[in-house]
Amino acid sequence: MERAGTFIAGQTLTWRREFSFLPINANVNITARLPVYAARVLILSLGMAAFAADHGTPAEARAMLRKAISHYRSVGRKQALADFTAKKPPFGDRDLYVVCFDSNGIIVANGGFPSNVDTPGDEVIDVTGLGVATAAREATASNGDGVVRYRWVNPVTHNLESKLAFFARVGDDVCGVGAYSPK
Repeated sequence: MERAGTFIAGQTLTWRREFSFLPINANVNITARLPVYAARVLILSLGMAAFAADHGTPAEARAMLRKAISHYRSVGRKQALADFTAKKPPFGDRDLYVVCFDSNGIIVANGGFPSNVDTPGDEVIDVTGLGVATAAREATASNGDGVVRYRWVNPVTHNLESKLAFFARVGDDVCGVGAYSPK
């Protein structure tokens, strides 16, 4: 007897639950298994929806940064930094939050981790050893805005995840919002 997955000349093959091929005439009743397959598709879909529900997108991160810049300019530095750290709406949404560094690289606002305010932003380093505050300053040096990729703890999932952060210079500060990705 041929084992599953082996092609036998002249037979039509079909996909089976264990991701192996079996001849159609192997008494596999696909119709009876449809509810099981439908349930699996539903579970996968719900899992992806749950991920999306907990995670902000890069587009949403950019939009939040634009709102943060506008807010900073309209209410002033002191009030804006307080609002960002407090995640005052709309500056906190799922795992999206605003972080700002001053000209010395000190964290002056952090809606995801308020306890990090007044600590050096370069304590967060990427795989090359570059600190995030320095990377943000370098990314924004030429035209006032930039993008930095690094790994950081997601405040919603509490997992170390890849983060794509968008930064912009505002006054003497550099502020940013990043979108996490578990990949």
